[in-house]
Amino acid sequence: MSKFLDKRYSSLAAYVPGEQPQDKQYIKLNTNESPYPPSPETVAAVNKSEAELLRLYPDPDGRVLTKKIADLYGVGTENVILVNGSDDILNFAFMAFGANGRKTYFADITYGFYSVFANLHGSDYKTIPLEDDFTIDYKRFCNLDGAVFIANPNAPTGIALGLDEIEEILKTNPDNVVVVDEAYVDFGTESAVKLVSKYENLLVVQTFSKSRSMAGARLGFAIGNKELIGDLHKLRYSTNPYNINRLTLVAGAAAIDSQSYYTENCKRIEKTREFTTNELEKLGFRVLPSKANFVFAESDTVSGEELYLKLKEMGVLVRHFTSDRIKNFNRITIGTPEQMHILIDKIKEIMEAV
Repeated sequence: MSKFLDKRYSSLAAYVPGEQPQDKQYIKLNTNESPYPPSPETVAAVNKSEAELLRLYPDPDGRVLTKKIADLYGVGTENVILVNGSDDILNFAFMAFGANGRKTYFADITYGFYSVFANLHGSDYKTIPLEDDFTIDYKRFCNLDGAVFIANPNAPTGIALGLDEIEEILKTNPDNVVVVDEAYVDFGTESAVKLVSKYENLLVVQTFSKSRSMAGARLGFAIGNKELIGDLHKLRYSTNPYNINRLTLVAGAAAIDSQSYYTENCKRIEKTREFTTNELEKLGFRVLPSKANFVFAESDTVSGEELYLKLKEMGVLVRHFTSDRIKNFNRITIGTPEQMHILIDKIKEIMEAV
């Protein structure tokens, strides 16, 4: 690092994205992207006429897309904020509700960006350990004295809390913002959006990256109480009011209009997830009960690191983590049925050679 970096950031441990090697063609099951393309309507919306309008700034409020999201989820436009990927809103949420020594809480095994944002903004944060079976005990998130961040379903485990448990967390933290990060909610979990009108302390965060096949477009949104959304708009306008480009806005609107296409894709992914889980369990793997577009699995026969490295040699990428509690696991994105058949065949080859 240079001598010019502010000392506050000199020890910051940055988030490490999933690897994107370019040395050969891989079956890419490491970054939880959709195996299916955006809907034909979404692709058609990004056309020559729209591209020619790139000379103009986008609508900073994204009013067309905001209205479509509000209508889809049954809320007002004042309850919605658009962002440059859901990471953008998580950053703002830590800045708004947990910065400069304020307390925040999240699980010890969860989305890795939470600790990065907490350190970036000087949060006094505490991690709450998952149970031995990697579930979240919701009672440990009740009656706290700071903002709460919960990924539901959790990542990288894929395990989800029920809406009744989320509501109990909200009830017992009336003076704390509760951020429910629903990046994977469309793969089998009930959204907390329906609780927004009931709890002023709830902020629900979602993304177009997973279920809507738009990871490369960088589009996310949050739904919450009007005042909470206003707080976040203030931060957005103080940093980058034109945070979403014109093409992403029109693609997002078209995606909302073709919701049935994406719902069907989610069902296909859920079916493939069940197949993958069953096949891995036949091979002796322990697979956590996932409600996301990935599975989290470990084997007593081959270590997590060895399996990850051997699969990479064979042209299949999965995500391996190195922290002690989960170093024997790999997170495996659910691809097409054909991709998952190849994965299983490669794993059989590896295990037969052990």
